[in-house]
Amino acid sequence: QLQLVESGGGLVQVGGSLRLSCTASGRTVTGYTMGWFRQAPGKEREFVSAISWSGTRTGARDSLKDRFIVSRENTKNMVYLQMDSLKPEDTAVYSCYAKRVIPPLREYWGQGTQVTVSS
Repeated sequence: QLQLVESGGGLVQVGGSLRLSCTASGRTVTGYTMGWFRQAPGKEREFVSAISWSGTRTGARDSLKDRFIVSRENTKNMVYLQMDSLKPEDTAVYSCYAKRVIPPLREYWGQGTQVTVSS
């Protein structure tokens, strides 16, 4: 079983930055793609960004590519999301996930961390 715990959320002003962290425990993250989703109040959860287990490939929502950067440190079992130039519409609960891409397939989610951008 893989446990994921997010941290780094909080209240920030428009234009500010935050760095979210996700710590994995319970087993190695080797073979897991990891990334982030977010869910704003009254809206569906949406994909934010992901990174391959080797860290060589990343993907992000088109509208966020210029402001959000995902990275990981496998030696620390951690994945990060650097968020810059934050906007009020970025306000959401950000959740970390890990998806094993080789058999046996597995998927795990964290509880989420609140990000609030005030104008």
